[in-house]
Amino acid sequence: MIITTSENIAGKRVVKTLGLVRGNTIRARHIGRDIGAMFRSIIGGEIVEYTKMLAESREQSLDRMVKEAEDMGANAIIMTRFSTSEMMKGAAELLVYGTAVIVEDV
Repeated sequence: MIITTSENIAGKRVVKTLGLVRGNTIRARHIGRDIGAMFRSIIGGEIVEYTKMLAESREQSLDRMVKEAEDMGANAIIMTRFSTSEMMKGAAELLVYGTAVIVEDV
């Protein structure tokens, strides 16, 4: 599966547009991570607990979007975008979306 943020893929042409695909996850903060993050915010530097949580959320969302595209018969996703929104205090949604297409070599 080719995933790109651009409209075109070098050396490929879109032969069929299948439609919108998306994947999302909603994650809540964890008290253990919050304690570590609190100490790190005092001394400064990267808050690795949250960096790891966001990386896992991105991968899970991407996996869900790819699964949806594969179920439609796509071999590529173009115009991929990420979006986040706060669902409630301490919980956020991470959404990834794009256009499922079939591409072939030029």
